[in-house]
Formats: sequence, C-alpha cells, structure tokens
Amino acid sequence: MTKTPDFSTLMKEAVKILESKKDPLLAICQLLNAKVVYYNWVGFYFMNDSTQILEIGPYIGLKTEHIKIPYGKGICGQVAKSGETFVVKDVNEQDNYLACSLNTQAEIVVPLFYNEKLIGQIDIDSHERNPFSEKDEAFLKSLCVLISQHPESFAIHLHE
Repeated sequence: MTKTPDFSTLMKEAVKILESKKDPLLAICQLLNAKVVYYNWVGFYFMNDSTQILEIGPYIGLKTEHIKIPYGKGICGQVAKSGETFVVKDVNEQDNYLACSLNTQAEIVVPLFYNEKLIGQIDIDSHERNPFSEKDEAFLKSLCVLISQHPESFAIHLHE
C-alpha cells in the first residue's frame, strides 16, 4: 500500500515556489517528483489551439518522445478535448494510450484552466498500478487552480 503524501505541506511549498522561483513550473515538477514516491514522471503540456496540438512544457522524469501530442491522442490528448481529469489505474487496459516508458503502469492528467479557458494540463505517470487516490486528484486540481492564479508562471507557454 502506498503511503499518502502530506498534500497540505506540498501545497504550502507550491505556494512558496510560485511566489519566488524563476522557473516555478519546473520547480513544482521537481517538488512533486521528490516528495511523492509514486510520481515517477511529472510534467506540463500546453494547448496550441491553432494547431490542435499539446506542446510539452517543464517536466521531470525520463526524456519523452511525446513533445507534441495531437488533441484526442493518448490520455493527454483526450483531456485536451474533454477538459476533464482522467485517471488511468492501469495503462495496459487503455486502447488510446501513448507509452512514454515501459515502466509506466498508471497515469493521471488534470486540466489547467486560466480565465475559464483550458490552457494546459499536468500529467503524472507512476510505475505502480492504481496508486492515485481521490486525495491525489483533489490535490492536483487545487494545485492547478493555484497555478492559474499565477499567470506569470505559465505565460511563456501560451499560444495565442
């Protein structure tokens, strides 16, 4: 059984990061990767509505070939279309899954909105099956709301 992280402490650390770091999204990726043992790849993707492609932003984990993902393709691409959180307990059970690593067993993707517009998402892969709880989902949604209140943290990744 995976130990539940102290999400309230992580949220406090994220606030400090967003208020003080030069590259806050990368620092948040580093924080989550370091503090949550089952978060094995943590990254952001940002929407490019003109091309209908997600483009990778800051991330921590193994290098990925998925630096651009068409809307609708894979879990991230499905979230780009739906604007809803997608939790995959076992990636082997998904038909529309883009494998980034053979070690990935589960994934959670949470949309990031700014001024009620979907602008991106946080994507987390795990080497464990079914590690994500409702607490992970609630924490990541709150984190995305927090990030949306700091547009300077993601402005360079936006496409007009």
